[in-house]
Amino acid sequence: MILVEKLNFTYRTVHKEALSGLDFHIEKGEVFGFLGPNGAGKTTTQRIIIGLLRGYSGKVNIFGKERREWNKDFYERIGVAFDFPNLYTKLSAYENLKLIGSYYRNQEQNIEELLDHVGLLKDKDKKVEGFSKGMKMRLNFVRSILHNPDLIFLDEPTTGLDPVNAKIIKDKILQLKGEGKTIFLTTHNMTVAEQLCDRVGFINEGVLTVIDSPKNLMVKYGNPMVKVAYIEDKKEREMTLSLTGMKGNLEFHRIVDACEILTIHSQEATLEDVFIQLTGRSL
Repeated sequence: MILVEKLNFTYRTVHKEALSGLDFHIEKGEVFGFLGPNGAGKTTTQRIIIGLLRGYSGKVNIFGKERREWNKDFYERIGVAFDFPNLYTKLSAYENLKLIGSYYRNQEQNIEELLDHVGLLKDKDKKVEGFSKGMKMRLNFVRSILHNPDLIFLDEPTTGLDPVNAKIIKDKILQLKGEGKTIFLTTHNMTVAEQLCDRVGFINEGVLTVIDSPKNLMVKYGNPMVKVAYIEDKKEREMTLSLTGMKGNLEFHRIVDACEILTIHSQEATLEDVFIQLTGRSL
């Protein structure tokens, strides 16, 4: 769906190199996460692919065609939701979607069903100017998928949402993936990335450090240890042992056989731990 090779971009007004030699690809039906702190180059990359920034060097191939060669038909096939909702505040939620749907040749999806999916059906006739940031974020998400695009760009899709509404959006993203949609997600929220992404790329100061699945990264850069919490002689105790030594560890087997086990946890790294190891920066 997307193939990027040797992508470079410099903001001419400030003479700052924002991207340096980026190479990555995104497969059809994949949720690909671009992870990094603010100012790392995540949004710049998305804006180049979408077509909002020009003057790049390198290759940006989308749907089998170089980005520079696409005309306005490109926008029929993509959906975009930035982290700052772009809505008509004097119109209601329903009126916003009805108007935006008219911009596309694709038949709009059922507006009331989409609003219901994100918990906004009861607010469909309210003006957007009275919406909270979280409500605007959910409406903006619906706006991006209204015309049934093949490729969806999401920039910090759960920002400003409480846990309940964040889960609604995450569940909808997974549903879209199940329908074969391709999703390019930028975030600095590592929990969101772990839950949603098939693969992630770490970007820092315009350079891609690594690309892999969250699971592989957490295992590769984690600590190969196991921590066991248990109760013995009416006291809560804890032991830590190597994963490679568990099979022959007699004390571990004694504890499992004779004691009440409270928890057993492997000590794999979090994605944020891995990011710090590879870039020296936190998120």
